[in-house]
Amino acid sequence: MYIGFDTSNYTTSVALFDGENMYQSKRLLSVKNGERGLRQSDAVFQHTVNMPILLDKLDTEIKNIDAVGVSVRPRNIDGSYMPCFLVGKNNAAAVSRVTGAKLYETSHQVGHILAALYSVNRLDLVKTEFIAFHVSGGTTEALLVKPDSDELIKAEVIAQSRDLKAGQAIDRAGVMMGFDFPCGKKLDELSQKSDRKFNIKPPMLGNDCSLSGVENKAKAMFEKGETSEDISRFVLSFISAAIDKMTELVIEKYGNLPFVYAGGVMSNTLIKNNITKKYDAYFADPVYSCDNACGTAIYAYLKDKNE
Repeated sequence: MYIGFDTSNYTTSVALFDGENMYQSKRLLSVKNGERGLRQSDAVFQHTVNMPILLDKLDTEIKNIDAVGVSVRPRNIDGSYMPCFLVGKNNAAAVSRVTGAKLYETSHQVGHILAALYSVNRLDLVKTEFIAFHVSGGTTEALLVKPDSDELIKAEVIAQSRDLKAGQAIDRAGVMMGFDFPCGKKLDELSQKSDRKFNIKPPMLGNDCSLSGVENKAKAMFEKGETSEDISRFVLSFISAAIDKMTELVIEKYGNLPFVYAGGVMSNTLIKNNITKKYDAYFADPVYSCDNACGTAIYAYLKDKNE
């Protein structure tokens, strides 16, 4: 039995993996109406309150744990740090000490990638090169992923948003329209009710995109009194066009490697449908796209088996 912890800025997550089946328990952090995020101190407090509740929900004997996995930073690069990950790290360390189970630390980004691979039954890809898109509130990146003897997989950024991230654009538009944060599900739902077509040519600099224009255009549409359905469809269509173009440019440079799309934004219906019409790509089930601890449980499992 392998347990994983992830305490991102907006979700407290714990997961158990028995080698075949995944069990997870998670809770979104609470954000006040009209606000677009949380201070780190507030996130740490909510994670601390949530963690024992989620562990109780898993209903397992902690003594049966073979290895523990946890995300301790956003990315596996120097200087990548957020205080909210300390809650998961401390809980994972406590479980490891009590049970004697091995403790394996990784990043939130690696967790997202592994959860996506597990979802589409392609964990075998950790042994070869592939492309992973990690698209969320804090990240809009295309990554060249290679096997790594120490970190299991190493991700190199090969394309990204130069300014606003996709999840930020979605949430800012949603909060502007009066919706509760996070706004991804609401915009997804509303966008399906619009039949507007938008001719979008996303601004690119090399393989990188710019999403700052999304917020400005959405605000202009809102001030003109356009419907929330049309605004939602525009925002998601713009992001979809940018990801589409990044995918096209990455293929031109790196060849047609396997493509995996992960992160909360990648659970969006419009974006997924547009991308899968053009490319042979893997999209994780939404429960494995949004923030979760499943990837860190998988990380513990794979590291334990490889030692």
